[in-house]
Amino acid sequence: MNSSVLRLRCQSKAGQHYLTQLSSNSSVGRLKEVISEVTKIPMACIRIRQGYPPKDIDLTDNTQTMSHLPFRSGDTLYVDEDPSLRQRQKECLDTDLQVQIQELYVRGVLMRKTVPANNSCLFTSINAVMTKGDVDLSSAQQMRQLIAGIVLSDPEQFNSAFLEKSNSDYCAWIMKENSWGGGIEISILSKYYEVEIDIVDTQSGRIDRFGEDMNYNKRVLLIYDGVHYDPLIMEPLIPGEPVQTIFSTKDENILAQAMEIASEAKATRQYTDTANFSLRCNICQIFLKGHIQAQSHAKKTGHTDFGEV
Repeated sequence: MNSSVLRLRCQSKAGQHYLTQLSSNSSVGRLKEVISEVTKIPMACIRIRQGYPPKDIDLTDNTQTMSHLPFRSGDTLYVDEDPSLRQRQKECLDTDLQVQIQELYVRGVLMRKTVPANNSCLFTSINAVMTKGDVDLSSAQQMRQLIAGIVLSDPEQFNSAFLEKSNSDYCAWIMKENSWGGGIEISILSKYYEVEIDIVDTQSGRIDRFGEDMNYNKRVLLIYDGVHYDPLIMEPLIPGEPVQTIFSTKDENILAQAMEIASEAKATRQYTDTANFSLRCNICQIFLKGHIQAQSHAKKTGHTDFGEV
């Protein structure tokens, strides 16, 4: 169908306006846009009447073309705001807002779940987030065995330059229950589980995202205070609902909630200053201050078994 130009007048409380750039092929939605621009009436609340006596025009279908409406060039449209439509719009907005609030709160509250500080907190925490919050202390040794097996099976990737010790020495070291896990172990477990492991650092306010470059679609969260790791879990507000520990990597809101927990912990000084905390070498019993002295001692002696004093 050929399109014909429509020149219409709009009469409202704002005065009389000429509506331009409309044609018989323009949609009802486009008509509402043009009228809203000149009258400042919200599109959803526009009522149009035409003729004498003025009769309401059905505008419910925004996709309908104006060729289906009884308009001809030169017609005057009487426009006002329909109170019933305004109320309906308010009810819809209120309902949408209520649904959003319900979805936010029904989902639950992200919180820190404390695990024992027994030199295996990293492994216990990762197992917890992979098993819906289950804190199983026996899982740490199984996870150490898993890591040792992966490292031992690929000596080219896990060489002395990467591990800072020989492949075999590392495997023997990680199997000791008093050896702490860190970045190497997190990266290995991230790849094994095919999940992004995000470490929320309380002191620095930084999130280290292990596996981010792999574009995994799932993430888990741990909080780290400089020495100790704990899992972050979402406790449901509805009784009987399961906790949530695995989240979509598209969910940026969960990262914001994690940062709030870290900020609160920092404000109440719930972190360990790794530059100044006291350590003892469990092999030669020498006392050390901070991670720099510990690293220096480890390089000189080969001792890597430390405990916090």
